[in-house]
Amino acid sequence: MKGLAEFVMRGRFQALLVTVAGAGSLMFCWISAAVVALVTLRKGAGAGVWLLLWALLPAGTLLYVFGDSGPLTLLAGTMCLALVLRNTVSLPMAILASVAVGGVSGLGLVVFGGEYLDQVVVYFGEFLATLEQQLSQGGEPVVLAKPDAVQIAGMLGAGTALMSVLCLLLARYWQAALYNPGGFGQEFKALYYPATVSTALAVAAIVLAGLGAQYRTWSVICLLPLTFAGVALVHARAQSRGRGRGWLAGFYVAWLLFDPVKLLVVFSAIADSWFNFRQRWTGKPGTDLSEAGKPEDDEDKDEH
Repeated sequence: MKGLAEFVMRGRFQALLVTVAGAGSLMFCWISAAVVALVTLRKGAGAGVWLLLWALLPAGTLLYVFGDSGPLTLLAGTMCLALVLRNTVSLPMAILASVAVGGVSGLGLVVFGGEYLDQVVVYFGEFLATLEQQLSQGGEPVVLAKPDAVQIAGMLGAGTALMSVLCLLLARYWQAALYNPGGFGQEFKALYYPATVSTALAVAAIVLAGLGAQYRTWSVICLLPLTFAGVALVHARAQSRGRGRGWLAGFYVAWLLFDPVKLLVVFSAIADSWFNFRQRWTGKPGTDLSEAGKPEDDEDKDEH
């Protein structure tokens, strides 16, 4: 992946080639989003917007032909996060902005994507009906809850926010690999939110979940920053204890398969915001929203 980043940063044509090629594919639009973010972080908003406008052509074509707004919203969402990161030089602030990205994406689908949401609801209904038949064979009937349009919109909004953050982190990793080796790991492991922010996010998620089943997917959007902060805490703990990649791989497998692990990660991030575990482990506090970042990031910001 570092080779791709080196190719992109050789010149405007190379960046344009990779961005447009990826944006025209449902499977590889995340590469385009990461490239746009990398160019924005390194070269500035002007260069990033220029790439984004070209990328919107194939992404807009996919929206017009198939009605899928996923590539377009991913490109726009990642660009927004990259602009926040470049202007604030604060990774926590950029990831926090994913709440707005997910909320706006979901609301946009509710307002403008009714027909598309209806198609997705039908698809989910058919899939779950088939699954019910398979699970009911030779036993008692199994009835699975089928999501409605509002739930689907929240789910897609959360997916857009999650992928936007992942694309931003990939771009930040590329930037560090090319210009500041080792910097991304240090920056990510220090990801931390103060108690006021983490509490507000947790309360917002609880309120949304309390409004009913159809809004529980929307509550996930509020928990995304805490999830990334919790994952960063796990990486910091692994480093302080000298754990290898195998231990972290096991953690990610458990996180993907078991919902209690996901909740534990969120609770860990909230607890860390009150007790700052990193300072207890290493003597160094986490990096919260009030800290601007490292000096080398400011040098990159001024470089065009």
